Amino acid sequence: MERILNIALIVTSIALVASIILQSKGAGLGGLTGSDTGGVFTARRGIERVLFYITIAFSVLFFILAIAIVILVSR
Repeated sequence: MERILNIALIVTSIALVASIILQSKGAGLGGLTGSDTGGVFTARRGIERVLFYITIAFSVLFFILAIAIVILVSR
């Protein structure tokens, strides 16, 4: 059971990193390194909204898996 949770945590973390990187739209490589693009926050529409919700879901799943592993190992 612990091995399955560890694999799920690794897969979830990779998916979470990928979804965060994909959110830097149109910023080029400068946006990935943290430089200021001078953009204004706008409403999320279409795929941006879906990607935003997917990122939230992956982060919640990541924390649930991490807590589950800690509980399972401590027993």
